[in-house]
Amino acid sequence: MTKCQGKKGEKMQTIENCKVGKDTIIRDYVNIYGCTIGKRCKIASFVEIGRGVTIGDDCKIEPFAFIPPGVTIGDKVFIGPHACFTNDKHPKATGKWKLTKTIVKEGASICAGAVIVCGVTIGRNATVGAGSVVTKNVPDNATVYGNPAKIRRTRK
Repeated sequence: MTKCQGKKGEKMQTIENCKVGKDTIIRDYVNIYGCTIGKRCKIASFVEIGRGVTIGDDCKIEPFAFIPPGVTIGDKVFIGPHACFTNDKHPKATGKWKLTKTIVKEGASICAGAVIVCGVTIGRNATVGAGSVVTKNVPDNATVYGNPAKIRRTRK
């Protein structure tokens, strides 16, 4: 476990029970628990990655991204600043909850401030526009944006 101490011994960061690939850079002020991060990734400050999350090789995760348990991210994926994934379709403060998985495939880009509602798959080389709310699967090579996000174009 790696910890960063701030003034007066306050805890500033946690990297706990993680598998981290060679040449991966993890900046200060992160909370990363029980996840697997591939090789040559860049994890910016103020990122939280939950237990059981898998992140592939050559990914870039920008500041303030939130990636909870249940998310799987493929190789060469970009996650923009303030992107947020959910993992429960019916969250509540107390009682039982059901983890719903989300998959982001190779080469996808999720731009700043996007919200990814759990249970979707974001296809290979897909792009999710800034501020979008993804509620349905995104096909390979599609560009989606809006609230809810809709397909706006497709690359071949």
